[in-house]
Amino acid sequence: MIIWKAGCMDTDELLRRYQTGERNFTQVCLHSVNLSEVCLAGINLGSASLVNVTLSHSNLSGANLIEANLALSCLWRTNFSGARLIWTNLKAANLIRANLSNVDLHKASLQKSDLRLANLHNADLSGADLSGADLSYANLCGANLAGANLKGANLTGANLSQADLSYAEFHKTILYKANLSDVDLSQVNLKKVDLCEVLASQ
Repeated sequence: MIIWKAGCMDTDELLRRYQTGERNFTQVCLHSVNLSEVCLAGINLGSASLVNVTLSHSNLSGANLIEANLALSCLWRTNFSGARLIWTNLKAANLIRANLSNVDLHKASLQKSDLRLANLHNADLSGADLSGADLSYANLCGANLAGANLKGANLTGANLSQADLSYAEFHKTILYKANLSDVDLSQVNLKKVDLCEVLASQ
């Protein structure tokens, strides 16, 4: 199997190599490039530097993005289903309507990221930093948010039903009209959180 060595490359070369069957592009450097509407399913971009890239409407299902740097990237409607984004840097990334279902985002950095209407069904966000993130109307049904940092996050209208919120931090978190049905809140400190109009199990 041919493995791409670390270094910078352009989008044409990446796509050409991918189309010939190569999948391993660990530590590659691709800054501020446009890769919209391309299929990169199963690609290995572990530890890659992908700052400010555009991957809108692209398919990265099953991809390995462990410890990759995707800060400030445009990932609108990108399909990451089943991908591994452990320790990935997604600070201030645009993930509006992105498909992150069944994605492993353990310990990922998502500070101030835009996740409005994103699909995070059954995603592993344990230990992730979501401080200041916008998760308005996101689908977090069944997600693992154990130990996640949700300080200052906006969860207006978000679906958190059946999610694991144990030991998550909720200081100044907005939960207006969020769905918390079938959620065990016994290990969650919500004393300073406004729970007005929150939907919870009776």
